Amino acid sequence: QVQLVESGGGLVRPGGSLRLSCVASGSNYSITLMAWYRRAPGKQRESVAVVTIGGNTNYADSVKGRFTISRDNAGNTVYLQMNSLKPEDTAVYYCYARAVVDGFYEYNYWGQGTEVTISS
Repeated sequence: QVQLVESGGGLVRPGGSLRLSCVASGSNYSITLMAWYRRAPGKQRESVAVVTIGGNTNYADSVKGRFTISRDNAGNTVYLQMNSLKPEDTAVYYCYARAVVDGFYEYNYWGQGTEVTISS
């Protein structure tokens, strides 16, 4: 079982920066992938950035060059550094983790979300 807790959201002006954090906790698990998703008002949830256990990363075209996803050495914390924020980045951001539990079962886990609002 894995719990994910996001933090770092808030209200910033266009061009500003935020750093989101997601901490995984639990027992008998091994995370294989972590990602950030977001759901903007009136839109479907979309993948923003992904980092695998091997360190490979992928970004949505809309955030390339502005956002950076990273994990700590233990692989249980993921960050999303967001720079040059735009109003269209306004959304609830969700942490996602894929984890193997009890050495066999693979599950998807979601955090509760943290709100990011970009407005002047």
